[in-house]
Amino acid sequence: MTDAANERPTLGTAIHALTNKWGWFIALGIAELVLGGIASTNLMAASLASALVIGAMMFVAGLIQIVHGFSARGLRGFLFWLLGGIVYAAAGCIILYDPVLASITLSLTAGVFLVAAGLMRVWAGFHMRPAAGWAWIVAAGALTVCVGGLVIAAWPGIGLWFLGAMLVVDLIFQGWSLIAFGLGLKARASRHQGKTATA
Repeated sequence: MTDAANERPTLGTAIHALTNKWGWFIALGIAELVLGGIASTNLMAASLASALVIGAMMFVAGLIQIVHGFSARGLRGFLFWLLGGIVYAAAGCIILYDPVLASITLSLTAGVFLVAAGLMRVWAGFHMRPAAGWAWIVAAGALTVCVGGLVIAAWPGIGLWFLGAMLVVDLIFQGWSLIAFGLGLKARASRHQGKTATA
């Protein structure tokens, strides 16, 4: 085998391979912006839809884990996989049965996780002193704690629209990032064509 065949693809070659597909990224970004706009018109419906998707994924993941548990019968951890799959699938069923209760519960869980993650960032930032940027990490952690605290303080009312708001923000940011990436690929393709024409 030649050395060229043994070469591993680099990030540059991977991006070059995507250059001609810039239109797909822009189209996907526009689609996500449109979906984010639609979801923003009814945050409660978006929250319920998010809860249903989470419940369906948990149910499917639980079934897969149960099947894996039966296939691993006789091995150590068989009972762990089986019980874990049953609990996961049951939780998915509960979410699918009552998405309103699930969205309220998930919003409280998100608030608790935000507070915990923020506190960890503050702790990590203080332990990074005197390295450059430690204050920014502490500030970001404090902001995360404040957001989590606001979610917990506004609970349970916030649970009816919080997941939907998170979905809208995610769709909008992801949509703009995909559009920016697609435009970057388009500019790269134009530069490459210009170099080829002048060569």
